[in-house]
Amino acid sequence: MTKIIMDTDPGIDDAAALSVAINDPKLDLKLVTTVAGNVTVDKTTKNALKIISFFNQGDKIPVAAGAVQPLIKPFEDAARIHGESGMRGYQFSNETPEPLKMTAVQALHKYIMESDEKVTLVPTGSYTNIALLFSEYPEVKDKIERIVAMGGTLGYGNMTSAAEFNVFTDPHAAKIMYQAGVPIVMVGLDVTNKALLTHETLAEIETMNPAGKMLHDIIISDGDRNENGVAMHDVNTIFYLLHPEFMQTKPLWIDIQTEGPANGETVADIRVAYHNGKTNAEVCVDIDSQAFNDWFKAEVKQMKV
Repeated sequence: MTKIIMDTDPGIDDAAALSVAINDPKLDLKLVTTVAGNVTVDKTTKNALKIISFFNQGDKIPVAAGAVQPLIKPFEDAARIHGESGMRGYQFSNETPEPLKMTAVQALHKYIMESDEKVTLVPTGSYTNIALLFSEYPEVKDKIERIVAMGGTLGYGNMTSAAEFNVFTDPHAAKIMYQAGVPIVMVGLDVTNKALLTHETLAEIETMNPAGKMLHDIIISDGDRNENGVAMHDVNTIFYLLHPEFMQTKPLWIDIQTEGPANGETVADIRVAYHNGKTNAEVCVDIDSQAFNDWFKAEVKQMKV
């Protein structure tokens, strides 16, 4: 089993990623921390607790609330995509456990340092909590196997022409994370915009089981969709963790733009013209979209509530 911690901002695709992480037997989800991103942190925390409670894991997977705003820039949410609650489309129970009393950064530090093996971090929202963790507790870096992060793009953005949403939300935090010296896999729009859940896939999972019905109902409410299907950006991090053979990657140096019209852009040294040939990220550049759909259906089929 791969021991993981998810830092997330549910968000519909975050909720789908969390659902898979909870249920896949190859993953050991030790902690969930939340951050302001798709919606405010009080809502992202509540949504994470709702998903964990849906799968009856409230007594096993702790949740800690994190940063309420980016390090420097003003907060901008994505409620236009995910709805005001962040997870519209399904009526969850209001009975959820309480989050931990400690902050996300405190919880990350505690769970990482107390782990008997290295931990993989899976951030699927802005990287504010990760940046604060590295700034306050740099000793945790040696206990992190790698970071598999949803965010960034080598091409067009989805928040601006240049910037992907998670990085744009807190580019200063992204810069700290990419400069930390911890191995990073960048799972960005270059693959997540290709790996759409098709309408056929969504029709199949709707009738599979209660989990499939829940996921169907929230996913079809996602505003990030077109005639070919719905983009489940954050689910790609879990897909990579379990099936890296279905993604093509390229080692690159990634810098983060933190000002001007390209604020939030992930600038890759594609020509290897700078940084003396060094790289700081394994960047996902292509994906088998059919394998992604087949895998997601198989994951949903074995979910139990």
